Amino acid sequence: MTRRVKERGLDYFESDGLRLAYRVVGEGSPIMLVHGFASTHEVNWVATGWSRALVDAGRRVIMADGRGHGASDHPHDEADYTLEAMAGDVVALMDHLGEPGADLMGYSMGGMVSLVAASLYPERFDRVIAAGVGERLLDTNKDSSAVVEALLTDDPASIKSPAAKLFRTFADQNRQDRVALAACFEAVRADFPAEMLSRITRPVLIVAGETDDQAGAAAPLAARIPGGQSFTVPKRDHMRAVGDRAYKEAVLRFLAE
Repeated sequence: MTRRVKERGLDYFESDGLRLAYRVVGEGSPIMLVHGFASTHEVNWVATGWSRALVDAGRRVIMADGRGHGASDHPHDEADYTLEAMAGDVVALMDHLGEPGADLMGYSMGGMVSLVAASLYPERFDRVIAAGVGERLLDTNKDSSAVVEALLTDDPASIKSPAAKLFRTFADQNRQDRVALAACFEAVRADFPAEMLSRITRPVLIVAGETDDQAGAAAPLAARIPGGQSFTVPKRDHMRAVGDRAYKEAVLRFLAE
């Protein structure tokens, strides 16, 4: 394990009793990146060219594998995966690195975590980007059963829902702990604490793909945040928006304002 961590350039910190993996690249003003569900920092931020784009822009890029994902600990209890707990992990990593403040960007589940972090810890963040989220974040009574069943089944051929099958395929491609992911999915599909949005005092950019049916439109969500801005990634769905050049350009403009 030690040899593998060294080769991947990972370090570890502790948060809430869990051992979580992280990586730091580049120099300059810090930005924290929070990946999406069933992903890892490598898949979400390195393979998509995001870490390179931010380093080239003169930023210190801090990325972690979230609890239940990648090289971090994988608890199997749904109670370990609240958005508040994961927002606390972001702040714990900042404390570990001695960073009093940073910009913050998350994608999909990471976007949800970022909005909660911006509400709970406004003094720790400068500019916040929540991408891969939109008006559907405010839907209530969301049904998680199909995805949870897809993650837990021993027979992927039995999965009938195309959307649930995509989650299972993504989890398997990333060699994830599917029991941990099922617990995580149950937790994050609970009703989003929408009352937090009006309490966010930092500049926020909401980003979603034009054809991202999972997230929905960016502008209605941004309208719930004082001073919130939105950007729509042309002709991109949830999976293809994350590495899109237009998304990167919009974020770099926002960070430079």
